[in-house]
Amino acid sequence: MTENTNSHGAAHGKLTIFLGYAAGVGKTFQMLEEAQNLKTKGFDVVIGYFEPHGRKQTIAKTEGLEMVPRKKVVYRGSVFEEMDPDAIIARHPQVAVIDEFPHTNVPGSTREKRWEDVLAVLDAGIDVLTTMNVQHLESLNDQMMQITGVKVRETIPDWVVKQADEVVMVDLTPRALLNRLERGVVYPPDKAQRALQNFFRESTLVALREMALRQTAHEVEERIEQSEAAEEAGDTGRNKRGPAIDDAVIIYVSDDPTTAMLIRRGKRVADVLHADCYAVFISEHADLQHLPPVKREAVERHLNFARNLHIETRVLIGHDHAQTLLDFARVHKARQIFLPRLVGKGVDRLLGKSLVNQVVSLADDMEVTIVTDRRIENRV
Repeated sequence: MTENTNSHGAAHGKLTIFLGYAAGVGKTFQMLEEAQNLKTKGFDVVIGYFEPHGRKQTIAKTEGLEMVPRKKVVYRGSVFEEMDPDAIIARHPQVAVIDEFPHTNVPGSTREKRWEDVLAVLDAGIDVLTTMNVQHLESLNDQMMQITGVKVRETIPDWVVKQADEVVMVDLTPRALLNRLERGVVYPPDKAQRALQNFFRESTLVALREMALRQTAHEVEERIEQSEAAEEAGDTGRNKRGPAIDDAVIIYVSDDPTTAMLIRRGKRVADVLHADCYAVFISEHADLQHLPPVKREAVERHLNFARNLHIETRVLIGHDHAQTLLDFARVHKARQIFLPRLVGKGVDRLLGKSLVNQVVSLADDMEVTIVTDRRIENRV
């Protein structure tokens, strides 16, 4: 594997993600087993953060591995323990084991998310082994809500996961996982019973497992494509994105609550196509200050969300939203435009003059995807 470098030219750590579809499939156990194997081979391995959850077999896998002390963070009069990335970097092992990649740090921590801490550790030249479930992947957030009925609050941007040098699928059949749950291996009896009645239904687990398998297959295919493209171009591995394709996906941004779902969907399609991705807000003025405060706040929030997913954002000036959007799409040779169904209301909608109708009418040379939030489509 080609050695990566950070912005200072120093060696960059390698990231390995152990991916599962639910608690109890064995991600942390598998990660610790790999850590023990590396230690046996002479690597300097430490545990940067480990969450035991009372699982005896998993706890036993930490034996003989050095644990970096956690830091204490005071929040609202209580003391919480968090991973200490500065201590890990100062200790500077070859490999750090860091459990629960999507975790949100307690307010007052240096960084908001653990994945941000992990990036700092990697940038210091330390390899990281970590764990996450597929439902925490940002672009899958809406699909997970439909499958589980639960809104996942702790998510990781897709671009972070794509930086991983290896994604290891830790698999267990739903029936085997339910057996583990019923035996009290995953949770204590009272919590296990609640889990069986809610999230841990077999149909839900089957759907989540299929999602995880598809995601892992997608990651493998992307890495193969990138490797082949690098070999053909005589590249040394510096370009991890793969071959550039003259194509783009355009996402229409508004103040509507469905915009976040729209952004996730469009970004995922762009990633599959290896296409450029733009999130576009159209205004009659050069800035957003003319908008009512509530609308401006929503639009700015959606644009910032897109930027966090590494989507390029634009504010276009134009009175005719449909024509302005189509002109921008054609300049960037877009293949797809993503629109929310709820844009365009009142008389315009009844007369067929909504933005959706206008764009569909004008965009005969590209695909228009209209995304609806099923929870509110009865109001459409």
